[in-house]
Amino acid sequence: MYIINTGDTAFIILCTALVCLMTPGLALFYGGLVRSRSMLSIMMQNFICMGVVTVVWIFGGFSLAFGPDVGGLIGDMSFFALNNVSVIPHPGYAPSIPFIMFFAYQMMFAIITPALITGAFAERFSFKAFLAFIVLWILLIYVPVAHWIWGGGFMQKLGVIDFAGGIVVHTTAGFAALATVLFLGKRDLKPGEETPPSNLPIVAVGTGLLWFGWFGFNAGGAYAANGLAAYAFVNTAIAGAVAMCVWLAIAWRVEKKPSFAGVMVGGVAGLATITPTAGYVEPASAVLIGAIGATVCYFAKAVQQRYRFDDALEVFRAHGVGGVTGSLLVGLLANRAVDDVTGGLHQFAIQLLAVVVVAVYSFVVTWIIMKLVHKPRVSPAVEDEGLDQGEFGESAYHFDKQG
Repeated sequence: MYIINTGDTAFIILCTALVCLMTPGLALFYGGLVRSRSMLSIMMQNFICMGVVTVVWIFGGFSLAFGPDVGGLIGDMSFFALNNVSVIPHPGYAPSIPFIMFFAYQMMFAIITPALITGAFAERFSFKAFLAFIVLWILLIYVPVAHWIWGGGFMQKLGVIDFAGGIVVHTTAGFAALATVLFLGKRDLKPGEETPPSNLPIVAVGTGLLWFGWFGFNAGGAYAANGLAAYAFVNTAIAGAVAMCVWLAIAWRVEKKPSFAGVMVGGVAGLATITPTAGYVEPASAVLIGAIGATVCYFAKAVQQRYRFDDALEVFRAHGVGGVTGSLLVGLLANRAVDDVTGGLHQFAIQLLAVVVVAVYSFVVTWIIMKLVHKPRVSPAVEDEGLDQGEFGESAYHFDKQG
């Protein structure tokens, strides 16, 4: 006989839906930031992750990530094609809710992670090549790292903590983004050519949906409607808000005029930074984490300027740097009163090791995947025309020439 807590189950169903909403939100966020001639292409790359990753997750991805541990490196195939995945709770994963809801909740994380990378190589990546990239990236990077940290792998045994994906999601995506832009090279821009955002109001809508979904992303990590979920929820709200304000203040001082798009990115950077810490720290620490996350991510622009890589929508800056920063801060600020983990130099050293290993692994394996993918960059003609027309024969906007 098994017992399902209906309150916890209802909570996780809601959180799963919220995380699902983040991918369409990300599509709007990225779509509004790129030029109008390639708006549909990046939105397509985001939405197709919902289809492709779901199929991969069913047929092997989930099992390899969360199946019984094999050597600390990967899971086995016990859950292939939803075998042994039913409404009966799993004693090791969220024992008060149906195991199939754990499957679904984790699937939403797997979907959005490769979608995050798309902002880096905007206006350059062939859609056909991207489809192959998604499959290989999920199986070779996301799945192993998820197992290492959340599925009983060697990092979890070592004591690495990552409440909702600072390492598993943001570090892997951020350093994969860096690898892809270095591999592909810069966009083919004419001298003096600008890349204005296509629609800033849509960016605002996307940011709002991301922020809304992030409450499910972080609070759902408690897998129960309890005090831990409340901590994660409130910490998420605080860090995002503080980061937005700090980013605004820094930009106003440094750039003399704050930009709307920049403030939106600042809020997202704060949300990425709080993600690994949300269920381990007190709200007072969330204020500090939001402020530090915004500051570090803002000035990470210097890295991009120094090495001149074309990370179109600054994925490495917001997610890679934000995820790393939060994953290290939790090692210092974790409070035993919240989730039975105490921060200190020992925990910080464990976090640092995990961040370095995962960042290097994600970068190197992503580079290898790019070499394996056939012709990842679109032709100069398609790039010049815009990927919307060049690859899909469509346009985001149709203006009446007689108007």
